[in-house]
Amino acid sequence: MTNTTLAQASDYLIWGAIVVLALALLAFSVHLAVTGAARERRADRTRAVEMAGVGAGGAGAPSADDPPGAHLTPSRRWGVVGLQLTWLGTLAVVAGTVLRSMSVARAPLGNMYEFALVTAAFALVVYSVWSLRQDRLWLGAFVVLPVVVILGAARLWWYTEASQLMPALDNIWLVIHVTIATLSIALFTIGAALAVAYLLRDRAERKGGARGWLAALPTAQTLERLTYGIHVFAFPLWTFALVSGAIWAEQAWGRYWGWDPKEVWTFVIWVVYAAYLHARATSGWTTRRATWVAVVGFGCIIINYTVVNLLMTGLHSYSGVSS
Repeated sequence: MTNTTLAQASDYLIWGAIVVLALALLAFSVHLAVTGAARERRADRTRAVEMAGVGAGGAGAPSADDPPGAHLTPSRRWGVVGLQLTWLGTLAVVAGTVLRSMSVARAPLGNMYEFALVTAAFALVVYSVWSLRQDRLWLGAFVVLPVVVILGAARLWWYTEASQLMPALDNIWLVIHVTIATLSIALFTIGAALAVAYLLRDRAERKGGARGWLAALPTAQTLERLTYGIHVFAFPLWTFALVSGAIWAEQAWGRYWGWDPKEVWTFVIWVVYAAYLHARATSGWTTRRATWVAVVGFGCIIINYTVVNLLMTGLHSYSGVSS
């Protein structure tokens, strides 16, 4: 029996979360612009002082005539506002997902809409916890943007009324397999955000220095290291999702592997990310080229979730199931 009241409350919370996260995205974007402009001005001023110091025989130290706050870090106000709104949006997404689960008395993992909710919730929780431990205000816009897109697409195109599972899906391996898959995709989403940030910053540094909002980001080397680190953590989870899916397939259909479109693309994603990790560890590959492989891997995830789910027929087609 489906509790329509709880299901409706869940829908309201998800819509509210989209609005709040859109505002957070705006605040994070302003933070990048303001911080980048301030750092750019400070860098220009430092260069001017150094040049003046060279011309004056090395007396390039800041003078007492410098304006107040010229050497202070830029205001974090907009970034903090964005982070607080993100925490509020995270709470709304998690609450909406829980209410969706309560409305049908099962794990919210039975269709594309629910898969998107859990993936978005994981991505937001990971970012929120990470931001508590270290300053990650600069990353907020890169994480919140894909989450807003995921939630918007889920509400507008993938929405499914709360209902009970088909018998074939009513299995403990659904919870194990799909939960790990959603968590790994959430991490891959953050990894893709970091990869894009790295590629943009690296390109700017190659052209002579980061300008504008790109100046608010850490160095390209730092971004690349973070990109690699989160993929190292996400890849074993995706491997487990692949293996657990095979075990579930054997229980449900009597075979571990059947070249179903969903199975094939899950393996393709695994191969691409394995290639990224291998390329990253190979001296013959630059970190930039290796990172592009990671971006291709996330593109494969998007294809798997959209094109394969919606346009290809297979054993995973029922109920819009997404893994």
